[in-house]
Amino acid sequence: MKYILTILILFQSLCGKAQQQYDVVVYGGTPGGVIAAVAAAREGAKVLLIEQTRHVGGLNTSGIGTAESEHMIEETISGLPLEFYTRMSKFYGKDKVQFYFESHVAEKAFNDLLAEAGVKVVFNAFVNKVDKKSGAIRAISLTDGQQIAGRVFIDGTYEGDLMARSGVSYTYGRESREEYGESYAGVRFMDEPIQASPYDDSGKLLPGFAERSTLKEGQADKRVMNYNFRVVMSTLVNRVPFPKPEQYNPSRFVLLKRLLKNKPDTRFSDIIDLYAWNYPKGKFETNNKQKSVISLGHFGGNVQYPDADYAKQKAIYNDHKNWTLGLLYFLANDPSVPKALHEEVNRYGLTADEFQDNGNFPYYLYIREARRMKGALIQTQKDILETRSKPDAICLGSHWIDSHHVQRVAVSKTQFVNEGRIWHPTTAPYEFAYRTITPKASECTNLLVPVCLSVSHVAFCSARVESSWMQLGNSAGIAAAMAAKQDKEVQKVDMASLQAKLKEKGVIISVDYQQWDGDRDVRKK
Repeated sequence: MKYILTILILFQSLCGKAQQQYDVVVYGGTPGGVIAAVAAAREGAKVLLIEQTRHVGGLNTSGIGTAESEHMIEETISGLPLEFYTRMSKFYGKDKVQFYFESHVAEKAFNDLLAEAGVKVVFNAFVNKVDKKSGAIRAISLTDGQQIAGRVFIDGTYEGDLMARSGVSYTYGRESREEYGESYAGVRFMDEPIQASPYDDSGKLLPGFAERSTLKEGQADKRVMNYNFRVVMSTLVNRVPFPKPEQYNPSRFVLLKRLLKNKPDTRFSDIIDLYAWNYPKGKFETNNKQKSVISLGHFGGNVQYPDADYAKQKAIYNDHKNWTLGLLYFLANDPSVPKALHEEVNRYGLTADEFQDNGNFPYYLYIREARRMKGALIQTQKDILETRSKPDAICLGSHWIDSHHVQRVAVSKTQFVNEGRIWHPTTAPYEFAYRTITPKASECTNLLVPVCLSVSHVAFCSARVESSWMQLGNSAGIAAAMAAKQDKEVQKVDMASLQAKLKEKGVIISVDYQQWDGDRDVRKK
């Protein structure tokens, strides 16, 4: 009998079916997820990080090379996230911390942190099934066959896939202005119309456009900010010519063709935002250009993404990739492109020192917004701009309320408008409540959600930057380790003890608002 059991255990192990036990399981190797895993491990927890691609780091290792500090109070970045930026600054030989970096440098920093903390990482795996009992996740099964048990789980994904499969309430899209009394909520027409016909030659509305008559200012909908890839480009000897996508369809770029016919002096920078940051000379990060006729943002292509299954998410990823490479290939090769622009574009290409095992193309699509948890507390616009203090504060936020456009709307036969933009400065830091990362206790007692956290769309537009998600992940990791060690529900972690531990770890959790006068040096407080 003893030998039979031994053989059975060995067989289960070889088949990947043997259940593995961890104190803290982090699902999603985004920056917030990586920092959560490292923070928990540094507290003595046995930690597993499950990443859905071949690389950790999310958008910070897929083309976003900034902490967004130009639109936030950078001194609110503290604890482990500050250590992450400091490590990269030292790599570049900088004595003072800087908040700009290359993707491959960020990946090395993330991997070093994980290795030093002893965090085990599983790649290319998705949650398939969640086993819950008495309101707690006991184990999850992965698409690669592994069975993972844990005391506490953290969903660090941009999509909130573990959260959704755990029976936790969530939403996506935009609330109406009336729902939370938010002046920036709902459908928003704030930009000037763009002179370009949103109709094809037969008078049919082009794909990705909506009719103005169907929309009301301030109404709710199930749309989220547009997605795009943050392609890294080079004009140096390591330039890789823009490749032709697998499914190239030049007819998708009718707006671009019309633009170039009407404005033959169009420059590359009129179509795509190019950021030099502190990159090596000739290397650029790119982004969707907000007020362009056409750019990297694939409007309408992401409508089904937030609540999609994995197959649909992958199809939408591929569609965005084809859009992106198609746009670049069109500019570099199509005969309708004016000679000056054609020559300018062909001075650029993908960069050979990034994403080397992915055709020099980013691993992650820029999921600006997907699901949002409806947790113990929902923070809103008011919590950012007015009632900033929270009794259960776990870290600070300060980024501007920043929503990229959501959709394109035809306003006449010759004009359209990009709809959904929000751009509002924050004049002081605000505090994230612990309740924004905890589900309702009646729904799940051992899950924390620091990325798809419990906020309104408007509040999410401030929280949605990697540096803020890392702050939330840092606090979530420490709270998870505490809950696992004490065998407590996450909602019952002693707040005074948690806040004391966060401060001990260098996390700034609050500001004295009575003395706040714009003094940015909150690290002294």
